[in-house]
Amino acid sequence: MKKQIDEKQSFSEQSRAFLHANATLLLASGVALLLISDVFGTHGVLAMQRSQKQAADVQKKIEQLNQENAQLEAKVKALKTDPVAVERIAREEMGLAKPGEYIFKVAPQTQSTQRITDGQKP
Repeated sequence: MKKQIDEKQSFSEQSRAFLHANATLLLASGVALLLISDVFGTHGVLAMQRSQKQAADVQKKIEQLNQENAQLEAKVKALKTDPVAVERIAREEMGLAKPGEYIFKVAPQTQSTQRITDGQKP
């Protein structure tokens, strides 16, 4: 029994000697691991910068959508209250005409018809 106590003491003495001899190395390793975790970890500096950039991008998109929403609201209001706006949409987008009016659609000029009108041969 006394022999086991001596072995335990010698083990504890050995561990104290190991810790005393390598304390600086162990502390430096621990600090290095903490720094690496703070920079590259899940909640580290790089992740925070990436999150801030994503938040800024989302904020830009929200502002852009708010502007688009305001434009659409103005267009809806104009269509509800302004007969001139309704008439413009009916004529330009739907091809409608007032009674007694005729609509003539002219095809856009192609390069061959443009050369002929300019006096050149195709």
